[in-house]
Amino acid sequence: MEPLDTDLTEIRPLERRVDSFFRVRTVDDEGGFLLAVESQSHPDPDKHNSWAYYLAHMYAKYRLPPILLVVCRDKKTAEWARDPIRIGRSFHTSMEVFPLVLGPIGVRPITDPEEAAKDLALTTFSILINAKDPGILAILDAVAPVLGPYADWAEYVEIGLDEGPGREHWRELMAVYTPNFPGGGSVMEEAWREVKTEGKAEGKAEDILRVLEVRGVEVPDSVREQVMSCTDLELLGTWFDRSLTVKTAEELVADE
Repeated sequence: MEPLDTDLTEIRPLERRVDSFFRVRTVDDEGGFLLAVESQSHPDPDKHNSWAYYLAHMYAKYRLPPILLVVCRDKKTAEWARDPIRIGRSFHTSMEVFPLVLGPIGVRPITDPEEAAKDLALTTFSILINAKDPGILAILDAVAPVLGPYADWAEYVEIGLDEGPGREHWRELMAVYTPNFPGGGSVMEEAWREVKTEGKAEGKAEDILRVLEVRGVEVPDSVREQVMSCTDLELLGTWFDRSLTVKTAEELVADE
């Protein structure tokens, strides 16, 4: 037995991000619970370590029961994600993680138009979950008359479908009902593009500040706010290049 350091404080910050994170409040449950959502495209053994950490950290930080929801789009990944994550030895289990998995195994495709019309949100969700189903074209054919008249739901489907036969087929079907997306100029399209651009800008801004931090360049609040509020990707690219060499944060935005 080897003695180890009793200080478990993490000195070096580790970046750990879930895809989505919510606090869910219910009528009969004071405080509610935490819901972490992860989108998983393929089996990844490293995720077991991350998921266990997420749940332990969320519980320690918020003192609320956490739930991990893993969304998968193929059966192989869903089956892998459903396996409990056991931490311990053969003679004792210290922790066991049970992800809640949504995928083709538990969410069947909806192909009955009458059933689809009863819940447009569930129908859309089932399409996205089963997007890799070999029969996806037939699924789209079945629900197109139901979702087609509703531009928002139709566009949600198109955004969620991967590039390929499914998306192209959906575009052909929707040409009868709604302006083709992308390129239709709808409110939802513009909102989607705006959110996507803002996400890229925020990521670039964080990279710039991180470079300055690593280089030991002090960043005043005024410069930090200017960088984080910028949505011009070209300008952020220029600032990133400067962040590698400037001696002060003010030099970064000197021309602006």
